[in-house]
Amino acid sequence: MPRKVTKSLVRPVQPDRIYQSVQVQKLINRVMLNGKKQLAERLVYDGMQKAANKLKVQNPIEVFEQAMKNIEPHMETRSRRVGGANYQIPFEVKGQRQHHLTTMWFVQSARARKGMSMVDRIAIELEEAYNNQGGAVKKREDTQKMAEANRAFAHFARF
Repeated sequence: MPRKVTKSLVRPVQPDRIYQSVQVQKLINRVMLNGKKQLAERLVYDGMQKAANKLKVQNPIEVFEQAMKNIEPHMETRSRRVGGANYQIPFEVKGQRQHHLTTMWFVQSARARKGMSMVDRIAIELEEAYNNQGGAVKKREDTQKMAEANRAFAHFARF
């Protein structure tokens, strides 16, 4: 008798109102605090527009997509216990996890900036990520360096 097929645990996210992008909607959801979605939408859209104006780019979605592409990690390390010792084993990051880390790092580094409004923080972080700089890009580089440094332990991943 065949086993029961389970439903996917990941709920699909609807695209945002203006740019029809799922990635923008995920960023809005990550920026949102206490269920205030309209406020989060306004912060993200204004930040994207401000960054596009400063970079002299016509379409804010281009700035957003390029910035997110520059933040995406390709390798990360995971801890694994082998013979009484813990090793940091490098793994390739794909799909959903890649997007999740990208949005998490972006919002985290935007919130870490102090002394300005959230719109300005998002705009500055987008500009810097677009130019391969900023806190989120630094986090990606640190993660990549850690994975590169622990490449010698990659053979433990094949268990």
